[in-house]
Amino acid sequence: MRKVLDAAGKECPIPVIIAKKEIEANHADFDIIVDNDIAVQNLTKLASSKGYSVQSAKSGELITVSFISGGAGACEIMQDEEIQNVAAGVGNGSWVVFMGKDHVGEGAQELGSNLAKMFFYTLSQEEDLPASILFMNGGVNLPTKDEQVIEHLKVLRDKGVEILVCGTCLDYYGLKDELKIGEISNMYEIAGRMFRASKVVTV
Repeated sequence: MRKVLDAAGKECPIPVIIAKKEIEANHADFDIIVDNDIAVQNLTKLASSKGYSVQSAKSGELITVSFISGGAGACEIMQDEEIQNVAAGVGNGSWVVFMGKDHVGEGAQELGSNLAKMFFYTLSQEEDLPASILFMNGGVNLPTKDEQVIEHLKVLRDKGVEILVCGTCLDYYGLKDELKIGEISNMYEIAGRMFRASKVVTV
């Protein structure tokens, strides 16, 4: 009988942590129940990175995500290794940028917003680039609403910089469908990037 884990109603990144513990315990196949699309996306990314294939089925408000061992193709695994290399600083610096708001500093909001645009333009012109840029809380306004910052982020992405955006934060502000650049992520993944970084630059 397949093991079924109930993560419905649990906030990010708890469903991912629950699934990761099952994988680390060498459980070949299991199901995890969640209640939002962000959790499904994050679980799917985890499955791919660990060599599992994944299937999902919705019933009412609940979604059952099934982990199936040995299902991921070599191409999928290679892509995940490339992502991990970026996070570890291969090809770029081993440091990360954390953006928890949509402006720089405290004081005049208009000035802070302009400084944010200037910061990301300046960063895009540097040779020493971060491995990742992490957006949380009010910072998610930048990759969704600020067209100038979005263009600078596209330059950084094309240079190999990973851009992760908090899915819970996008949901909170009603911006999930407005994301223009970056990958929807979770606290587990974002915190992991920060813990492994040689330094974290908070703007």
